[in-house]
Amino acid sequence: MKRQIFSGLLGLALIFLSGCSLLLTPDQSRDALELKYLTPESNMTMISGTQLHVRDTGPDDAPVIIMLHGIGSHLQTWDGWVDALETEFRTVRFDLPGAGLSPPDSSGDYTDARALVLILSLMDELEIERASLIGNSLGGRVAWKFAAAHPNRTEKLVLVAPDGFASPQFQYDQKAEIPFILTLVRFALPKWLIKRTLSAAFSDQSKLDAETLQRYFDLLHAPGVRRALIDRMRQTVLTPPAPILSELETPVLLIWGEDDRIIPVETATEFLQAIRNSKLITLTGVGHLPQEEAPETSIEPVLAFLRTP
Repeated sequence: MKRQIFSGLLGLALIFLSGCSLLLTPDQSRDALELKYLTPESNMTMISGTQLHVRDTGPDDAPVIIMLHGIGSHLQTWDGWVDALETEFRTVRFDLPGAGLSPPDSSGDYTDARALVLILSLMDELEIERASLIGNSLGGRVAWKFAAAHPNRTEKLVLVAPDGFASPQFQYDQKAEIPFILTLVRFALPKWLIKRTLSAAFSDQSKLDAETLQRYFDLLHAPGVRRALIDRMRQTVLTPPAPILSELETPVLLIWGEDDRIIPVETATEFLQAIRNSKLITLTGVGHLPQEEAPETSIEPVLAFLRTP
């Protein structure tokens, strides 16, 4: 949600200036996407008046982990970590409203406050009293806000390159200005542009393989997802995070790729200064999505942290 994402999506100007209607990319059929991406562990669950795509795996009586993806992403981003986690943890992950296979939020509300309501309601629906939260980027920001608001429901926090501090596009206490050309992703989001945008999130470009690119293309073309993406950015209003982070009572593990070009690893210093009980693990040769680019390496410190009493 930083400079590289904006610069990548602003490339849409090239599409419309060319006047080539053949580059328009309509939504894909929901039935076809569900056939391809729903699994036996998936459920479409009504939570707080909107439908969520939820995947709940692992032992029912095990400690619970809730996993939150970043903007433009989906619950499959955690596949590489879940394989290692679900043998000893109950892992619950879901597509935020208007992302992946979750339809747009029926309320039209895409604020962080709404996300906190959804997490709490989902926990109540699944009869989860306490859980550790894992969040990447936007999902990291939502995770630490939830922990601050509901310390009695939060066990531990794993924040993977979390968002929250100001950037050139997102200043404190004001809505971001979304260029008109950026809103045109609702009509045209070709695969080459998604690849260019995703490339900023990977250090090793070979890890952005054809299957990963196709998954992002498909799920960004689920009905209503692109409009919800724009609405979410329009409704984002950052507040200075340090006062909230300083009140966190839960242990926090920060995971950061040293080659992160979306939220630079230097931002970790601000989190470490604000959070008393925090620890940072940096990963060499890894970008903004450690869970996708280097799942085997990045999961090791996470497991050690979660296993610690």
